[in-house]
Amino acid sequence: MYRCQWSGNNENMQVYHDTVWGVPEYDDQRLFRKLVLDMNQAGLSWQTILNKMANFDQAYEQFEIEKVANFDEAKVEELMQDAGIIRNRRKIEAAIINAQKILEMQAEGLSFSDYLWGYTDHQVIDNKVGAASEVPAKTDLSDKIAKDLKKRGFKFVGSTTIYAFLQAVGIVNDHETECFRHKELVQD
Repeated sequence: MYRCQWSGNNENMQVYHDTVWGVPEYDDQRLFRKLVLDMNQAGLSWQTILNKMANFDQAYEQFEIEKVANFDEAKVEELMQDAGIIRNRRKIEAAIINAQKILEMQAEGLSFSDYLWGYTDHQVIDNKVGAASEVPAKTDLSDKIAKDLKKRGFKFVGSTTIYAFLQAVGIVNDHETECFRHKELVQD
């Protein structure tokens, strides 16, 4: 069974690849969770984030958007002392701000999911990647979404982070075409 090369020989990476990465996600809370994890991955390996995922879930209150939006300075200080997560003040504060911005969108009647999927008319973009070397770090789509998110007040949402996020939540299918997951996701 062939997997995308990036999943390597690490069992945790393979499980993530096989069950999560590239699977279309539509739930606002799970989309928010993945956005925060991808923001934290910036400058680090995905393996680092994967190893700390359970800690992130606990520290960020299971990524309940309303709870994170209400984190105060005391909670930020608590998170800064938590060795189980990435202790970067800017990333922690960005998660709080981004939760607040998602709540603002929802209050206007726009789910985070509909906002994101609206960029592709609610269709998965299948890039038919032959090899990992063909995958770009960012695209016109990620540039456009990153620019709009920043305009809305979101933080730590550069185009490269947004492209990784779009791949992870299945808006973009960048599984290599020989990968068994590409074949399964195209059939779904």
